[in-house]
Order: sequence, then structure tokens, then C-alpha cells
Amino acid sequence: MHPSHDPAFLRGMTQSRSVTRRDAFRLAGLSAAGLALAACGVQGKKVAAPKADAVADYWSAKKKNGTLRFANWPLYIDKDGKKYPSLEMFTADTGIQVAYQEAIQDNGSFFGKIQPLLAANNDIGFDLMVLTNGLQLSKAIALGYLVPLDHSQLPNFAANAAPKVKNPTWDPNNVHTVPWTVGLTGIAYNPKYVDEVTSIQDLWNPKYKGKVGMMLDTQEVANFGLFSLGIDPDKSTEADWRKAGDKLRQQRDAGLVRKYYENDYVDALVRGDVWITMAWSGDIFQQVAEGKDLRFVVPAEGGTIWTDNMCIPKTAQNPVDALTLMDYVYQPKIATMLVEYINYITPVPATKDLVLADAAKAKGEDRASLEQIAKSPLIFPSDADMAKLRSYKTLTTAEEKVFESIFQPITQG
Repeated sequence: MHPSHDPAFLRGMTQSRSVTRRDAFRLAGLSAAGLALAACGVQGKKVAAPKADAVADYWSAKKKNGTLRFANWPLYIDKDGKKYPSLEMFTADTGIQVAYQEAIQDNGSFFGKIQPLLAANNDIGFDLMVLTNGLQLSKAIALGYLVPLDHSQLPNFAANAAPKVKNPTWDPNNVHTVPWTVGLTGIAYNPKYVDEVTSIQDLWNPKYKGKVGMMLDTQEVANFGLFSLGIDPDKSTEADWRKAGDKLRQQRDAGLVRKYYENDYVDALVRGDVWITMAWSGDIFQQVAEGKDLRFVVPAEGGTIWTDNMCIPKTAQNPVDALTLMDYVYQPKIATMLVEYINYITPVPATKDLVLADAAKAKGEDRASLEQIAKSPLIFPSDADMAKLRSYKTLTTAEEKVFESIFQPITQG
């Protein structure tokens, strides 16, 4: 039996991943302290975006070597005992042997290790790595640490990737990255205490005084402040941040917010300490899988989409092999193997029908688990929900200081 078909295993792995990934966001530098450290700790000269002929020149001399060193996060690929079925299929189909390591515990510490090596043009020991959109990935792009991708060698990505994951604001036209998995931030609520939620304004509803949960993370809470005013974070200005800060302070000063949470908002929601809260999709899927009666919505005004992205460091020894895997996982059958195990939003929408097909062939609890995955809007959001999702604002070093001076005192003051 594939491990993802064991409900107990499924629930356990989902819980571990949701905590790991969101702890990683906090540790990566999306908190105030991390932003300050990241702004001070990375030295280098920004480089211009690569031109088409430069991309062609880079790839023209590169050949497949038959080996690949892949750095990823813990519990972030399909696994059966000590084997990785999708990687074994990759080797069988391409002849490329993969040395796979769960080498990334958080963006900040991993980037701290590889940055001096990349700055000195030294091998980091990996040809492919997975980084979250945010400060470290933006700096890696700006400093020229990532290889520009040859999209002529990514036909599966072109054909099968969801439109929403193409052309992200932090990497226009996917010049340097393609997604591994995706998550989102919306609103979760306990229907025992709260009627149907459709609007972000419900987080400002006086009847939920003292029972509202908000995120401690400044970029997360800032996005919701901006959404509440009808402002797209991607296009926001300093004036918009100040308006959003005022709106969030009004919410806090009116006593609506019980607490600004990290991962502990989930337990508070289940206990009834909070009735309605900002929430991450993976956390709520895990709770629903355990039988908790919770609801998750992307509010009409918008929600946040975040992405873990495959990219190739500039000192990669096997870039063609890395590019081959990047495209390989965009085959729907391979993406299905991944989503059935990882339980995060897949960048390949065609997997939904394949998960349902697997469910139809399964029995008992295996079938129920797969049907739950296929039918969950937390893993397969609707087109309407996807259209409402926006990313974090990509900040310059100077903007980070202003941004934090506005939002940090709200959540941590």
C-alpha cells in the first residue's frame, strides 16, 4: 500500500509538514528580526535580468551528466520506506541518478550557508533546490545566484502548469523558478460560533470581539490589512501600508483580536478560544482530515498565495539534469504522486481527475482518503478562489525598514 493511502499516516505527515513549512516562514525572515538580519547580512551587487542570447549561450554548452543533487525540505516528496517512487521513475525514464537530501530546514539558515559559496562562485553541493518566495529568493535572483531557465526544455511546465503559478511577481515569466508546491492564507472559522464567512471584514466584526485570531507574521497581517481596503499587495505603496496599518490598529484597539498567532492559532480555533482567524491551508486540511468541524474560505477581497520554488544555483555541476527533473514533475501522473503524499496545493490542475481515478480503484479508508484530497478546496482551490489570491509585496532593503516600522508595532507591540 502506498503510504499516502494510509489515513493515519496521511494525517501524521500532513501535520508535520504544515508545522514545518509555516515555522520555516517565520524562521526564514518574514518576522521583524529576520527581515532586519536579512537586510544586513547579504552582501553583493545586483545584476540585470538575463537577455535571451545570454540564456541560450549558457545552455548551449551544457550536457546531461546522468546525475543530480537535489536539496529539498523534510517530508516534501513521495516516500515509501526509504524509497522515493517518483525519483525512481525519473531515473528509469531518464537514466539520471538522484542524490536527494532533506537539506533545507528554513530559508534563512540554508541561504546563509550557500550565499558565501555562491558569491565566491563555488559549488554548494546541489544542482537543484527549493526556496520559498520571499526575501531570500528575491535576493538570490537580484544577486545573480540563480541560473536563468531554458523554457524550451520545459514543455510539461508550459502545457500543464496552472495559469496562476506562471509569471509571478517575484520572478516575472518564471525566468529563474518554477513551483514545487503552493499554499495559501485565508480565513478559517468554527461554525459552532460563526455563521458563514465570505468577507475579510468579518475579522473586524464587533460581535466577534476578543475571538478573532490574526497572524504575528508582519507580511501576512499586512496583506490582510491591504485586502480589507481593496488594495493589491503586489501594487501597494508606502501610503497604502500606512492606511492598512491604521485599519489593523483599529481592529486591535477595539479589542477584537485575542492574539497575534504563529502556528498555535489552530489549537485556539479548535478549543473555541478564537472563533474566526487568519489561517494557512495546510493546517486546516490536517484538522479536517482528523474530523474537526472547521471551515476555510478565501475571502471575497482576496487571500495570499505563497509558493515553494525549484531553482538552479549558478554553480550547479549538473544543470541540464536539474532542468530535466523540473520539467518531469509537471507530468500529471508524477504530479499526482506528489500531491497524494504532500497534500499541499499542486501547480498541476490535471492531477485532480487522476487522484479521483486512483480513489475509484482503491478500497475502504484508502478510497476515502484519496476522495478527501481530490475534493478538498484546500488542495484544489476553485478558479474563483485562485483569481482572488495575491502574493506578498516584493520589498527592497529600504522598503523593508519602512514596512516593518509600520506593521511590527501592531503585532508585536
